[in-house]
Amino acid sequence: MRYLATIIAISALFSTSIYGQGKSKFGHINSQELLEAMPEKAEADKTLEAFAQQLEKQLSAMTTEFESKIQDYRANEAMMSDIIAQTKAEEIQNLEQRIQSFQQNAQSSLARKEAEVYQPILDKAKKAIEDVSEEGNFSYVFDSSAGTLLYQPESDDIMELVQKKLGISATAPPPPAAGE
Repeated sequence: MRYLATIIAISALFSTSIYGQGKSKFGHINSQELLEAMPEKAEADKTLEAFAQQLEKQLSAMTTEFESKIQDYRANEAMMSDIIAQTKAEEIQNLEQRIQSFQQNAQSSLARKEAEVYQPILDKAKKAIEDVSEEGNFSYVFDSSAGTLLYQPESDDIMELVQKKLGISATAPPPPAAGE
């Protein structure tokens, strides 16, 4: 579906430039190469890696404690009274739950940290792309690494016109996909 939308958008752009005013200027950039070339990215990578290592170190300590408690329980289970065995088993279960909770929280925390360290770099790259696009009078700039449109002049949303052409009600929800 995304591929079809891209083809339709490109077709519309080419037909506009051919049949319209003929003033459209196209450009492209590989945003992944641009980001890799930015010196700020290397520093952000180091910051994120150090943060991930801290989380991994904490998880490793918790896992070591968990494994130690299991080994101790297994080694001494035969000599434990029922109440002590039950208490030790509950401790192990609680530690296992804490480890699982820590893993989930660590993933969320890592995602937030990633956004925090990379967002200024992405914003800087976006601003540079927009500035160069305006200075070079580019009407459209595509990201060759992702096949997406990065820059375009303000334009009219033609969704209602296309829906009308296709006989689709503008207020009706889209039909369910096959298999729903």
